[in-house]
Amino acid sequence: MTDLDTLSVNTVRGLCMDAVQKAQSGHPGTPMGIAPVAYTLWQRFLRFDPQYPIWPNRDRFVLSEGHASTLLWSLLHLTGVRAVDPDYEVLGRPAVTLDDLKSFRQLGSRCPGHPEYRWTSGVEATTGPLGQGVADSVGMTMAGRWLAARYNREDFPLFDFDVYALAGDGCMMEGVASEAASLAGHQQLSNLCWIYDSNRVTIEGHTSLAFTEDVAARFLAYGWNVTTVADANDLDAVARAFHTFRAETERPTLVLVHSHIGYGSPVEDSPKAHGAPFGPDGVRATKRFLGLPEDEQFWIPEEVRDWFGQGIGARGAQLRTAWEKRFDAYRAAWPELADELERMQRRELPAGWDSKLPEFPADPKGLATRDSSAQVLNALAQSIPWLLGGSADLAPSTKTHLTFDGAGDFQPESPSGRNLHLGIREHAAAAVANGMALTKLRPYWSGFLIFSDYAKAAIRLSALMEIPVVHIFTHDSIGVGEDGPTHQPVEQLAGLRAMPGLLVFRPGDAGEVVETWRLVAGLRHEPAALVLSRQALPTLDRTRLAAASGVAHGAYVLADPPSGEPQVILLATGSEVSLALAARDELAAEGIGARVVSMPCWELFDRQPREYRDQVLPPAVTARVGIEQASTFGWDRYVGDGGALVGMHTYGASAPLKQLLTKFGFTPQRVAEVARELVESRQEART
Repeated sequence: MTDLDTLSVNTVRGLCMDAVQKAQSGHPGTPMGIAPVAYTLWQRFLRFDPQYPIWPNRDRFVLSEGHASTLLWSLLHLTGVRAVDPDYEVLGRPAVTLDDLKSFRQLGSRCPGHPEYRWTSGVEATTGPLGQGVADSVGMTMAGRWLAARYNREDFPLFDFDVYALAGDGCMMEGVASEAASLAGHQQLSNLCWIYDSNRVTIEGHTSLAFTEDVAARFLAYGWNVTTVADANDLDAVARAFHTFRAETERPTLVLVHSHIGYGSPVEDSPKAHGAPFGPDGVRATKRFLGLPEDEQFWIPEEVRDWFGQGIGARGAQLRTAWEKRFDAYRAAWPELADELERMQRRELPAGWDSKLPEFPADPKGLATRDSSAQVLNALAQSIPWLLGGSADLAPSTKTHLTFDGAGDFQPESPSGRNLHLGIREHAAAAVANGMALTKLRPYWSGFLIFSDYAKAAIRLSALMEIPVVHIFTHDSIGVGEDGPTHQPVEQLAGLRAMPGLLVFRPGDAGEVVETWRLVAGLRHEPAALVLSRQALPTLDRTRLAAASGVAHGAYVLADPPSGEPQVILLATGSEVSLALAARDELAAEGIGARVVSMPCWELFDRQPREYRDQVLPPAVTARVGIEQASTFGWDRYVGDGGALVGMHTYGASAPLKQLLTKFGFTPQRVAEVARELVESRQEART
């Protein structure tokens, strides 16, 4: 370790201590222990240009132990990373100023408590929930392999980036990390490196309380290469570990680093170092141990900035400039492929991307929305080459397998394949999709709606990061039938709809499926959940009913009474739309005028102007019935206090579908009865 190495590492440590101390909140211990490893990676190995942090072939660094965020903020500041706006244009200001560091964890600071993608440039993924970052990194690595397989040409190695993820003991305990590591081992992702910061401390105490497994042996069993660094402060040993990773060509690498939480502080190796400031006296004592000025805060020697400029700054600029020259030549030789890459980076779609979308004629027998979605998905994937995805081992049931010629399977020997086999790992499947979206691909993954519960944490992060992942869920209701209540989703729709920033679609027929995908394909900063049926639904006759393009408004008037104003409004989603139409006919035979409103996406409807919402749901018509084979939670804002709901108030049951529909009241007769009672009650109130 040179004097400048030592000074740089300790400068990082000093900034981390000071930021936490000033905020009186944060986690100082982890950055103190692992700072030498992060420094070595950034200064000697990371192929990253601070002046252009969105360079497509940059190495990715993911801070999976996101509570150590001051480590990342200090590195972004010292290396001079520039800010990037949401339109991906590099701006003049630094991503992290010294004032940002001084306002760590305060409102408006670019240094929040945990790394946030799209808020601070240089953050590759939002992290904090442990295990999520390393799982995302697997998706990033798979995306890199796919990009290389599709776009690299002889003399044009456009994509060969590595992905590094810094994880802690907590990440290693979380199940999603195990799921993702297993998948990475199977896929032989040799350009993936997880750095395991083993400081053996968690909030409750030392890891020996609950975590005594042999992590190295576990990863060897997954098919990983494992190398150990006995002392995090030994920069030469750390460098050898990274050289070992770079030399590995068949396996992902785990670098197991033994570190000391709160290194140099009075609470070194103690749980007290984990989640609380050291206190003024503790900070001074630690700075004294490290050879830093004891009474100066946020001290940065100018030679440290210069040193980073000579290291990662110069290396990154040289590599990025060479790549851009290579891409200019590539554009001349392969213009169509270059156009794809440029559109991908801007999250734009190819010209004519929707020209092959199928049309579905009216059919009273119809087909399941999972089946119509399969046709649309295959059409879109042929027009959008970077649309790819798979399932948590359920593609034959979710109908998400791409079947057109050349689609192929993504495997170690065929990384250009468009079909991902993610195994029975719902949580990792969603996180892998997040990582792919963070690398600008358009990924989807699929599973049964009931198992969305396993993936909620990753779905939530796709919404928080504002990335256009498509989460496809089938078997959407008690329509699952004989599989019974363990497989019949009841509360899952409400849970998904509760997530800010997630568009949840439950289309009512094949026509609405087409329009749903037309909307979803064009999303740039929002994820979507498609909730589809297993059972066949009638394909509606749009010559008699409103056009399915109403999906774009979230909800629309599908049918009105044959004459006169509606006396009651029937609101429905998914399979219950055709049920509402049948109930409308029953009511019409009794002289009661009913409007049917299809509501495939509540979130889009809520965004419409008040004028439009009042046109669909006139305030004067208070007799309203919400119909959905799910929990009624949330429906009250559409039907009002005086409305009625035909929904699920219990779990389902194991029985054939027709018996279930009768048992739980999803019949035209029951819906008509509920509507009739509402209309009669309104009439009585007026007399």
